[in-house]
Amino acid sequence: AWARHRAGGAAEEADAPLAEPAAPAAEEDPAQALRIDAIRLELGYGLLRLATGESGQRLTEQIRGLRRSLAMELGYLLPPVRIQDNVQLPPNTYVVRLKEIEAGRAELRPTMLMAMDPKGGPIALPGERTTEPAFGLPAAWIEETLRDEAAARGYTVVDPASVLVTHLTELVRDHLAELLSFADTQKLLDELPREHQRLVADLTAAQIGTGTIQRVLQALLAERVSIRDLPTILEGIQDGAAGARGFNGLLAAVRNRLARQITDSLMGPNGYVPLVTLSAEWERAFAEAMVGPPEDRQLAMQPTRLQEFMAKVREVFDRAATMGEQPALLVSPALRPHIRAIVERFRPSTPVLSQTEVHPRARIRTVGTI
Repeated sequence: AWARHRAGGAAEEADAPLAEPAAPAAEEDPAQALRIDAIRLELGYGLLRLATGESGQRLTEQIRGLRRSLAMELGYLLPPVRIQDNVQLPPNTYVVRLKEIEAGRAELRPTMLMAMDPKGGPIALPGERTTEPAFGLPAAWIEETLRDEAAARGYTVVDPASVLVTHLTELVRDHLAELLSFADTQKLLDELPREHQRLVADLTAAQIGTGTIQRVLQALLAERVSIRDLPTILEGIQDGAAGARGFNGLLAAVRNRLARQITDSLMGPNGYVPLVTLSAEWERAFAEAMVGPPEDRQLAMQPTRLQEFMAKVREVFDRAATMGEQPALLVSPALRPHIRAIVERFRPSTPVLSQTEVHPRARIRTVGTI
């Protein structure tokens, strides 16, 4: 996971400097007090060196890089990241807040380096044992003098700022859907090239408002599907609206339009898309558990049966991981949103595809069956 993160480019920027103490004579504007930071990074006093001087410049550049890379990858420019001190935190602790709610926290050793085994093994060097916060890998804080030895043993060695920014990156990825606001959506629509504005006008005439478009974009981002190709997404919304199959039908039409993009994003280094398929038995079990009208189908499966399904998913995907595969789960179109809702609870980063979302020219390989 760390190798993939580092290959994707440096993480990103902090747009605001470390907060200065307010002048006691100046009364705070009540409107400012009510303002919510979309993304805020709070540092204990032992970590303030990361936000000042040369270290602070490095952290800021990394956060800028994060915003750039996510914009290119997922089509959404993050709001600025506000950095401030928090004397109530333990000295070496930082907290990431998204819309004022804590999304994650961890401790750093600002004068040391973190060493990790890419294979997930223990670190056979003197140091303080810990866990890498973004991916949960076993790690150790080691002295700077051990950097070369750690590298020679094949360990990944990173500085505290990189540990923090990698954690921030993964937290933001997990919550992108929450960060995309109505105003953000309207801005994306307003900035579309002139030749695509007629499409926006047609959707408005069909009573497809900005709120509905926002909801579709949020659903895509929640599954880490890029929204950069906004014109194609709007065409998919137009297709789905014509079918009048509820929101799930609307989203399915969009994902079908994005089939080539989705398939390409899941392709492994060997040029194949690894897939885990659902057996006919489980397809039938889920189909029989669906209730409600066609435009608003709901899943009503026994809890014990759901637990059995989740155990099977864990077993098959863990086995695939030992083979070095990161597959997607392939299911029928009608079941995809419901099975995704289940898998999201315990394997949120596992893609769930319907058969119609696999591009016809994609090369696929089945690595397991549930």
